Amino acid sequence: MIQTALLENAHDDLVTDAAYDYYGLKLATCSLDQRIKIWQMDENTRGWVGGDDWKAHDATVSKVAWAHPEFGTILATSSFDRTVKIWENVVDGHAGAANGAGPSSRWVEKAVLVEARGTVRYVEFAPRHYGLKLATVASDSYLRIYECLEPASLTTWQLLDEIDVTALSPRLQSRMQTHSIGTPIQTSLALEGGASASLVAQALANQQPGKSVGMNNKEADGGWCLSWCKERYWGEVLAVGCGTSGVVHVIHLSASRRAATLLALDPHPSASDHPTTPSSSHAAQDALQSTSKPKAPAASKAPPHSSAVVTVSWAPSCGRSYHLVATGGRDGHIRIWKLKPESDDDEEGEGGWSAGLVADFEDHGAPVGKVEWNITGSVLSSVGNDGQVRLWKAMSGGAWRAAGTIGVEQADEKEGRSGEEGAGEGGEGEGMEVDEGEDA
Repeated sequence: MIQTALLENAHDDLVTDAAYDYYGLKLATCSLDQRIKIWQMDENTRGWVGGDDWKAHDATVSKVAWAHPEFGTILATSSFDRTVKIWENVVDGHAGAANGAGPSSRWVEKAVLVEARGTVRYVEFAPRHYGLKLATVASDSYLRIYECLEPASLTTWQLLDEIDVTALSPRLQSRMQTHSIGTPIQTSLALEGGASASLVAQALANQQPGKSVGMNNKEADGGWCLSWCKERYWGEVLAVGCGTSGVVHVIHLSASRRAATLLALDPHPSASDHPTTPSSSHAAQDALQSTSKPKAPAASKAPPHSSAVVTVSWAPSCGRSYHLVATGGRDGHIRIWKLKPESDDDEEGEGGWSAGLVADFEDHGAPVGKVEWNITGSVLSSVGNDGQVRLWKAMSGGAWRAAGTIGVEQADEKEGRSGEEGAGEGGEGEGMEVDEGEDA
C-alpha cells in the first residue's frame, strides 16, 4: 500500500531536493529560493506539518542530507554558492522556560566548507561505522571527503581526500588493473622528475574519443552525484558520477593507500576500450546478455554526450554476495548494475571487482531526476520529468520489471475535485507530493 500527501506551497520556487531523516518522521526540503524547510509528520493524522524554515545559502541549495542520529540532529547542505554548510538542531531550554512552554529548538550553522572551485552539486554522509564523514562532489568534478575532528562541537572538519574524478580514465579500468590507478594529485607525488599531474590528466583525456574538452561539457548538460556502499566489510567504497560522460566510477578510499578506482560503469563501452583484457570482454558480454529486452543496444540510440548520470544509488546488500547500483541519466535511462567484489581466494593483483548491466529502462521517456532503493535493496523507485514515480522490482529468474506507478497528476485531479478553490489558485510557490511509505 502506498500513501501520499501533498505539501502545498512548500517553497517560493522549484524544489531541488528532499530527504527523510533516519526514522522517516522528518523531511528536509531545499529549493531555488535558497531556503531549507523542515517538515514533521503528525503520527495521529499522518499529515505533514511545516516547522523550521530559514535562508541557508546565498544561491540555490542543491542538496540536503541527514547524518545518522547517533551523532545528533545534523544536516549538511550544498549550494551553487560553492559552499557546504553543516547545521545542528540545538535545544534552547531557556527560551521555552521563559514562555512557560516546553524546550524549543533552533538550527545553528556549525561549519562552512569552502574548498570547492565550482558549484557543489551533491553531499552525503558516510555510513555511521566510518565515523562522522562527509562526501561532496562539485561541478569542478572533484570528489572531496571530509571528517569531523570534533563531533561534540561540529566546528572542525578536515579535508581527507580530493580526487579529480574526470582524470580516472575508464579506458584503463579492467578487472586486472583496478588497483593500479591513482588520482592526478597523488600520481604527481610518485613522479620524480617526470610528467606533471596535469600532463597525465591531459593524456588520459586525449585517449577518450568523443569526450574532448569543449564538446557538450556545459554544466547544464552534466550530472554530479555519489552514493556510499552501505556495507562495512568492503571498506570505504562509493560510486561517483561526474560531467557529461555517463560513466560512474566505483572508488575505494583507504587511509594507508592512494584512492583506487575499482570499476568504471560505462553504459556505452566501445570495442576498443578493452582490447586485450578477457575479463573486460566477459563483463561486456554479460551486460548485453542480461538486459531485460532483446532490442538494440542503447549505445546505438543515445550518443555519449546525452547520457550524463544525474543520480546514483547503492543498494543495501542484506546478505547478498553481490551489490546493486542504480543510475538515472539525462537520456531517460534507468540502469541497474550488478557488482561482484573480488573473491577472498584471489591473490593480490590477480582478481578484482566485476560488473554487469542487469536492467535498462526508459519508461519515463524524459530525463530521470532521482533513483532510490528501499531499506532492503529489493525495490527501486525513480522519478522523472514526466511527473511519474515508478517502482521496479526483481521477479523470479532475476528479471527486473515495473512494480507500480505514482502520478503527480492523480493527486492534482483529486485536489481539483475536492474543491474549486484549490484548483483556481496557482503561481505562489511550488507544491510537493510526499510518498509516506510502501508496503513491499
